[in-house]
Amino acid sequence: MNISLVLAFFWALVANVLAMMPSKVYDWHNAQILIGIGIPLLGFVTFKNGPSIGLVVLIAAMSMLLWPFVYLSRRIKSRVTGAVK
Repeated sequence: MNISLVLAFFWALVANVLAMMPSKVYDWHNAQILIGIGIPLLGFVTFKNGPSIGLVVLIAAMSMLLWPFVYLSRRIKSRVTGAVK
């Protein structure tokens, strides 16, 4: 196992620990920090291990940070269809 997968594992561990914290105030702040760290880490994992492992890590990260991706997809859909919410 190389360093990129170890870093991805620790990122997932930190994401799960932050998700267990009982604070609702910092949820979006924590998600923004995790996304900001996770995107370059995903690129590093994909560069070192190939696109198939990168896709697995992407799906795992999206399952942990589900709501930011749901809101992003809703925003993109509303801009494409022209629907006002």
